[in-house]
Parts: sequence; C-alpha cells; structure tokens
Amino acid sequence: MKNFRLFVAFTFICSVLSSVTQAVSPPPDGGYPNGNTAEGNSALRDLTTGEFNTAVGLFSLTLNTGGDSNTGVGASALRNNTTGNENTAVGADALRFNITGESNTATGFQALMKNTDGFDNTAVGTNALHDNTDGFGNTAIGNDALSSLNGGEEPGEGNFNTAVGNQALEHATTAEINVAVGDSAGFRVTTGSANTLVGDGAGENVSTGNGNTFVGSSAGFSVSTASNIICIGSAGANVSNACFIGNIFGNGTPAGVPVLISENGRLGTLISSKRFKEDIQPMDKASEDLFSLKPVSFRYKKNIDPAGTPQLGLVAEDVEKVNPGLIVRDKEGKPYTVRYDAVNAMLLNEFLKEHATVQELKTTVAQQQKQIETLAAGLQKVSAQLELDKSAPQTVLNNR
Repeated sequence: MKNFRLFVAFTFICSVLSSVTQAVSPPPDGGYPNGNTAEGNSALRDLTTGEFNTAVGLFSLTLNTGGDSNTGVGASALRNNTTGNENTAVGADALRFNITGESNTATGFQALMKNTDGFDNTAVGTNALHDNTDGFGNTAIGNDALSSLNGGEEPGEGNFNTAVGNQALEHATTAEINVAVGDSAGFRVTTGSANTLVGDGAGENVSTGNGNTFVGSSAGFSVSTASNIICIGSAGANVSNACFIGNIFGNGTPAGVPVLISENGRLGTLISSKRFKEDIQPMDKASEDLFSLKPVSFRYKKNIDPAGTPQLGLVAEDVEKVNPGLIVRDKEGKPYTVRYDAVNAMLLNEFLKEHATVQELKTTVAQQQKQIETLAAGLQKVSAQLELDKSAPQTVLNNR
C-alpha cells in the first residue's frame, strides 16, 4: 500500500513537470538555424544565408534568401523581399513587394505595399505609403497617409515627407520635404514641396505650391498653387509671397507699440528709450529736408490692391533723392518704402521750431504792446495838459 502511494505521488510530480516544460501542445516548430523563425505556409521558404529573420503568416518573407534581421507578420508580409535588411512589416501585404529596400517599418494592411528599393521609411496605418517604390526618409502615420507617393532615388522625387493624420498628404506623388500633421492636412498636394501644414485640413487644397507654412484648422484653405505663403489661423489667398494672420484686423487695442518688419523678415517693435541709443544730437536743421519732399496722391497696382483705393503719401525714389536715410530698401537694395516715423519726427521738429518762433513773436508783440500802451498813456497826459492850458484865463498887464 505504501509503495502504491509513492507511485501515485511520483506520477503526479512527473505530470506537473511535464506540463511546465511543454506549455503548448504540439510544441513550437518554427525555429531554424541562424536565428530564423518561421510559422505559416511558405514562410521563409527560399531562405539561404539570411539570419535573424522572423516570418509569421502565409507567404511571409517567402522569397527572402540573404536578407537579415527582417520581421514579417501577416499574410504576404515582405513576401518578395530577397536581400533587404532590417525591415519590419506587420499586417497583411505590408511591404509585400519590397525586394532590396532596407530599414523600413510598415504597420497596417498594405502599408508600404509597393515599396521595392525605398529605405528608411515608416508607415503606420492602412495603406500608409501604399504606392511608394523607391522613395526614402518618409514617415506616414494614419490611414491613407502618403498613400499615393511614388518616390525615386534622387532628391525631388518624393523623399523626406512626414504625414501624420488620416489622409494626410494622401495624393502626394513626387512631392518632397513636406510636413503635414492633422487629418486631411495637405490632402491634395501632388508635387508641391517644402510645405509645413499643421492642423486638421491645413493646406487641404494646396496642390503644387512650394514653401508654404500653414498653422491652424483649415489654415491656408484658399491657397492652391501659390508659393511662399504664411497662414496662421487664416484661410489666406492664392497669392505668392504673402503672409496672413487671423484675428488681428478689427481687433483694436488702446495701448501698445507698432510692429515693424525688416527686409529679411524679422519682426520687432519701434524702440525709443535712451538706453538703446547713442550719439544723441538735436535734429536742428536736418528736418528742413521736409520742404523738398513732394507728397502725391496715387493708387496701388491691381496685383496689390484690386480695388484701386485712392492713397496719399510719398514715392520712395523721390524721397531717396532728398534724403536716402528716409527710405527702407528691399533685399536687392532697391527703394522699397518710406520711413514715415522719421518723417513724423522731422515734422515735429519743424513744428517745435515754428512754435518757438511764434512764442518769440508773441513775446515781442507783448513787449511792443506794453510800449504802445505806455506811449498812449504819455500822449494822453500831454493831450490833457494841452487842453488844460487852453481853458485857463489870460491876464494882461497895464503899465499906465
């Protein structure tokens, strides 16, 4: 009886040990030499010298021969890869047609599906970077993000794009160096490059414009083909080399300082404190250049002001002839605008000079008035004395 109990205990212990060493039944059978793992029909079927590859799914990494450190999870993931290295494909048909491309990451159904030789691409989302073949350095996160991109091996052919958001840069084909963050951001961009579009629907209608910067929901909505536009919280307009900022016009402020912009685009404010200045001298006669200026009436050209609003002001080229220090030049050194703040200071100086003259005249007039009053008083006394003398009786002496 005692032996029977020992036998039962021994059998139970063996059963427990057996369940620990074999957690699943049947045990995994996908381990192969050189650190390769394959599970699924035809997974890593043609492998020869490749190392540290993992293929899980029907036809995953089927044609891989010498590629190393690839991971394909999903039916036909990395199916056609032969010698490409360090690729990760998770999702059915992810990186399906990749052949020699390297260091790509595709997560999602048909992500980077058509990539063949492209490298350093990251696609997360269904159809993300779907059509890319040779493009490199692209990042697409979101369903259909950069799905139409068809990059090439040379710069200018669909490289270094970043799209984050569903349908972000969906129709980009050979565009490059674009950044689109937000659902449908840069949705219609085809060949436009170097655009930065941040916000849901930012730059949604841009197609071929280059170098645009849009920030805000639907920012730059009115821009399609123009280039070098900045839109912050504004729909903007299809006019190149322009800047649009929303919520400024119509919002007055009772205090503050004017904002200025330099010829290289730097924003700043007008400063006047003594601590910012040196070689301070009275303006004196320098303001007399004002008398040579020629104010005019005019209208801006149609491309600047289609409405043709009547304007009053000065012509920079005319002002330059009088005093070159009163104009601002553009990047090419040509007269661009007039420093009206300096003109206003000159006007003030002339006003003060005239005011001083008027004050002197007033003082002179006052002094003269006193003199006149004094003379008048003297004349009045003389006149009174004369009248008195006339009315006095005359006495005649008789010596007889």
